[in-house]
Amino acid sequence: MVSLTRNEIELYSREGFLIPRYRLEEQRVAELRDALDRVIKANPGVRPEQLVSAHIKTPASEGVTGDDVFMDLAREEGLIEIVSQLIGPDVILWGCQVFCKPGGDGMEVPWHQDGHYWPIRPLATCTAWIAIDDSMVDNGCLRVIPRSHHQRELFEHCKEDRTDIVLNQRVADGQFDPAAAVDVELQAGQVSLHDAYLVHGSNPNQSTRRRAGIAIRYMPGSSHFKRELLTPSADVSYTIDFSERPLWLLRGKDRTGRNDFSVGH
Repeated sequence: MVSLTRNEIELYSREGFLIPRYRLEEQRVAELRDALDRVIKANPGVRPEQLVSAHIKTPASEGVTGDDVFMDLAREEGLIEIVSQLIGPDVILWGCQVFCKPGGDGMEVPWHQDGHYWPIRPLATCTAWIAIDDSMVDNGCLRVIPRSHHQRELFEHCKEDRTDIVLNQRVADGQFDPAAAVDVELQAGQVSLHDAYLVHGSNPNQSTRRRAGIAIRYMPGSSHFKRELLTPSADVSYTIDFSERPLWLLRGKDRTGRNDFSVGH
């Protein structure tokens, strides 16, 4: 089982993101591609960049029919092991979303902080972004602003009226330097990890190649998923309903004693 080195843990803490040595085998990547094809086919009315809760096979309040293959990936021991080295021994799975940008018209993801959208207090989540396809500059790979997580504060976000972006809120101008952006290029099967406060986004896919990846969200057992903080809405340009979002305790304990592991199951 792959573990993070001390240098990798320090790099994640300092920069807010990391590409670990952990990597999926080709057969596993092929299984993920097959699962993605099934999910896209089962959700013809949903943009492939907006397949929220893709790990839940039975469609719930968020309306997406997911696939068990993504749930199996989220429970992967190797993945949980490296995440636990970053957020602690108590690991709770609370989200999983596919971001699939078709070639030619794959949508832009504007600069944002994930934590701006989440009802987690204290705010803490490590997102594991697994590349299903090669994710490169030309097809709209993830881009990050290193060290933008250091203040542990959420920047002001403003609303966009555009219809060609995945999220309709972005970090307001003047709060970070876009010139500091780093492209996180991944080959299929590679993983990147990033902090909930890190400013990140991605360009549109104007290439002929698809760019697909799955973002799996893990929070520590010391945080509380406070469903009442955010009501069901489409404020991110697609429906998110945290009131019915199921949680899974994958390792350790719920240190808050307040997380509900029965809702949504």
